[in-house]
Amino acid sequence: MTRKILASWNAILIACVSPAIAVEGSDSPTPEASLERSYFNDLEAPENLEDLRKIQSALQECLEQTRAATVCLKLGEGFGSGVIVSPEGLVLTAAHVTSEIGSEITVVMEDGREFQGLALGLHAGTDAAMLQITDADKGPFPFVRLDDDDTTKLGDWVFALGHSGGFDEARGVNVRLGRLVRQAESTVQSDCMLIGGDSGGPLFNMMGALIGIHSRVGGSREESMHVPLREFQKNWERMKKKEFIGEGPFATKKVPGSGFLGVILEPASEGGLRVKEIWEDGPAEKAGLKVGDRIVEFDGAEATEEQFKTLMDELATGDRLTLKWISGEESDKKTKEKAVKLGERP
Repeated sequence: MTRKILASWNAILIACVSPAIAVEGSDSPTPEASLERSYFNDLEAPENLEDLRKIQSALQECLEQTRAATVCLKLGEGFGSGVIVSPEGLVLTAAHVTSEIGSEITVVMEDGREFQGLALGLHAGTDAAMLQITDADKGPFPFVRLDDDDTTKLGDWVFALGHSGGFDEARGVNVRLGRLVRQAESTVQSDCMLIGGDSGGPLFNMMGALIGIHSRVGGSREESMHVPLREFQKNWERMKKKEFIGEGPFATKKVPGSGFLGVILEPASEGGLRVKEIWEDGPAEKAGLKVGDRIVEFDGAEATEEQFKTLMDELATGDRLTLKWISGEESDKKTKEKAVKLGERP
């Protein structure tokens, strides 16, 4: 029996992870295949070639829409995955991918198109997060349907999508097939093989309905953990309103006043604030500021001592502050502008 299960499993991987390759003699996916999906969920393992064909057909029927809605999320040098769940561009992902509320994230479609996104709310305890594509005028976007009734059960066949290792247009979205092997209140486990870059990507049942989001991946590739959709549903409206819910371990709430720019400023006779001292390897120095440079604007407003104090009392570690400054000698002045990510106070 063990050899039979392993042989069936290997055959399914060959047929389904590369969906363009069909089992020899199989028919094209048909609407009738959808009606028989519960049949193979009840089997301990596929028993014959026809069972494999049914699983293959079920998977192939779902892939076009689910892959089109699975996106790569780029955050600086890092990346993760997510899935679009509305034509307006609402995306579900993992809290450890967005990590904070209000951060700007580049959303990359499978075909390479890029859109701007904004991190919404998150639940730091369950690893659930939302973001919104802000290029709304470029929609509608491809999206997936949700398993709102939580119909997927332990042992059911599922498939996972994600941008493993980061975006690769030639490869596209990776597809992994498996089964649900454990369920708990705030997490579910599958044996789909996931790696770095898949975090935040979607887990589907064999009807193409979203059932969860990848959370802990890469440790043991056959023990992948996912946030079940029900955890998103519990806090759906609060996350859309950009609320930070719960406490760690997947995200840390920002502390106002903890942001550090790494400069001492003084009023300049020409207006603005002059850099009097600068911390070595601090955020300001890394951005290109030097002693003697004159900051003329913070976030588009005229730079004053009072404004700088107010900003430093409000901004947290990781927040961004857009600086505009004038650098160089009188005969060779240059105006520069850059969004600086604040560090942590020493």
